[in-house]
Amino acid sequence: MERPELPLPQLHAFTVLAEELHFGHAAARLGIAQPPLSQQIRRLEDKVGHSLFHREPGRVTLTAAGRELLPAARRALTDLADGLSAARAVGSGRAGRLRIGFAASVALTVLPGMLRTFRDRYPDVHLDIHEMTSAPQVAALHDGTIDIGLLREPSADETELAFKTVLTEPFVAVLPAAHPLAAQRTVSLGQLADSPFVLLPREVGPQLHDRITGLCAEAGFTPQVTQRAVEWQTVCALVETGLGVSLAPASIRRIRLKGVAFRGIEPSNARTRVAVAWRKNDQNPLVASLLATVGHLVPHRT
Repeated sequence: MERPELPLPQLHAFTVLAEELHFGHAAARLGIAQPPLSQQIRRLEDKVGHSLFHREPGRVTLTAAGRELLPAARRALTDLADGLSAARAVGSGRAGRLRIGFAASVALTVLPGMLRTFRDRYPDVHLDIHEMTSAPQVAALHDGTIDIGLLREPSADETELAFKTVLTEPFVAVLPAAHPLAAQRTVSLGQLADSPFVLLPREVGPQLHDRITGLCAEAGFTPQVTQRAVEWQTVCALVETGLGVSLAPASIRRIRLKGVAFRGIEPSNARTRVAVAWRKNDQNPLVASLLATVGHLVPHRT
């Protein structure tokens, strides 16, 4: 099908004249003189190959061809206006699609408030949310599968990604409720040396895994990991059965299981951080919009 070449000023002039049915009134509405309006209409009629208006003394009416063209002309002008508006909204970071990855534990802290604030400010942005652990988030950022990540313990070795800390929180000991140490308000890390551990696999969050084992090393022992689980809720469930103990971010206390006790640890200054991550060279304006939204969260401590 041949693509028609119809200049927008001609279509606009045609629709206005079709509404006014008076050259003088239409010219005034368009902000031009009457002769240029007549020229625009003549050129459009030449393109169509038929007259669009009956011109009689004191009276202008649409021809059959004009009546047929009018709805299409209006749709074309409306679609273009809508397209321009959408393009401007996307270009300014007020609309479009933003793909976000997040670690499950972040849903217990900053994620709900961040998304609520962002949606209030940018209601026309579609948020595509993906739950994933930290290492898959880094991979997804590198290959462009997501635009923003919310992960724990970002790597200092990353050269293509940028990070902004949005939360720091202490670690807690996760114990079976019947464990002797559950009777204490706080637990010294060294007291966990003889207990089996339940931890996340290193491959799903290497920095967090190394942070936890590093804290144990500072306390003088290497944790004996007997069970592994990808999700913190599963870690807590395995602890509840008595299969071991764990160290976790304090927000995990919101996972309420009757058979699990959460206790503060010594040293009390041991903390973990959550960061927003994005590609340094990403030109997507929606990324900048989200970063501006989370700016008020930086830094936040619990």
